[in-house]
Amino acid sequence: MAGQESERQGSKILRDYFENIGLRNVHLDEFGIDGWWRDFSSLETAGSHDRAYSKDYQIIALPGTPAGTAEGRLVDVGYGRPQDFEAADCGGKVVMASSETPDDYGRWIHRMEKYVNAADAGATAFVFQNHIEGCLPPTGEVGYNNRPGPIPAVGVSAELGSRLERHVEHGEFNVTVNVDCENEPTKSHNIAGDVGPDTSEVVLVTAHIDTHDIAEGANDNGAGSVLATEVGRLLKQVEDDLETRVRILVFGSEEIGLKGAYYAMNTLDHDDVKCVVNIDGAGRHRTLSINPNEFDELLTVFEKVTNELSVPLITNNTVSPHGDQWAFVQEGIPGVMISSENPNGNGRGWGHTHADTLDKIDIRDLRGHAITIADAVYALAEPNREVASRVREETRELLDEGYEQELKLGDRWPY
Repeated sequence: MAGQESERQGSKILRDYFENIGLRNVHLDEFGIDGWWRDFSSLETAGSHDRAYSKDYQIIALPGTPAGTAEGRLVDVGYGRPQDFEAADCGGKVVMASSETPDDYGRWIHRMEKYVNAADAGATAFVFQNHIEGCLPPTGEVGYNNRPGPIPAVGVSAELGSRLERHVEHGEFNVTVNVDCENEPTKSHNIAGDVGPDTSEVVLVTAHIDTHDIAEGANDNGAGSVLATEVGRLLKQVEDDLETRVRILVFGSEEIGLKGAYYAMNTLDHDDVKCVVNIDGAGRHRTLSINPNEFDELLTVFEKVTNELSVPLITNNTVSPHGDQWAFVQEGIPGVMISSENPNGNGRGWGHTHADTLDKIDIRDLRGHAITIADAVYALAEPNREVASRVREETRELLDEGYEQELKLGDRWPY
């Protein structure tokens, strides 16, 4: 978890790997964050059914939530779209929303947007129901730059959520949400190392090391940290042929608002950053998924490389504020988000649950992704390859109105 001892240990492990594979200028950058520590959470029901739920396969707190107790009648707003909140009476009630976004909505609705909409509608507490079965309550940040958030927030399993939905249909049904947690300042780290010539221009290969404290975080984002490191190792083998410096940069504190990425963005000379290749959530499938944020040259490079290597590719070319590359993209710096995706789809899948464990990762997929990404980075580092940047205002104009609303709700609007 961001800012906790395990993240510090992970940072030092990565630093040692960077040194072992021969990266130059290996170092840790420390920065301050608002930390959060989990304790006990429960949900009690009264009225048509009297029960208490406190097992961690039923309910967990969402990072950034305040400690406290809140109660009220339960209201289910389904997907938690803006129109769902408009149709519901949430004042003085406990609001439950699904982690799912319908395929035809046009953009992904982040949990934080649903949380803030619930709070703004007068809810006393927020319940985030997983749409993936398996007794896996979802976690994920809700505070961001407003830590702690205004109302208690918990994640519940799909199974518990379904039970609550059934009980609501049986008449008067009240819910009490209890959260114990701690919000205190702490420190996080970025880990950096260089390969290639010592040019002022640099291609950034990035990932994030922090995860959530309920699982290993193997896919989100242990795999990304490993892949960034492996790209550095592969490029080290052809270092004499590189003509632009490549920096392997693994961020801390992505899960709580891209804090490590913003720290790096604010300390680097923007004119020196040719582009950002960010890896987050890769390794759960052979199919590579990229979002080049409407930077055409990034899309061209990855389409060419995946075609040459016969790697299946899914593209979603839209300016998105999700992922560490956003801290740079918002400034007009070219950035691509790389993950992997099951073409059949199941949303975030095991991510942000107890099931994000190493057994879900196929080493063969990691090897393939490492070669593909290294090839693409090598191409992007060619000095005669232009990757056009944008002015900030152009990025703002390209951003979907829904994402603008989300960023403003979370106090993350950069314009």
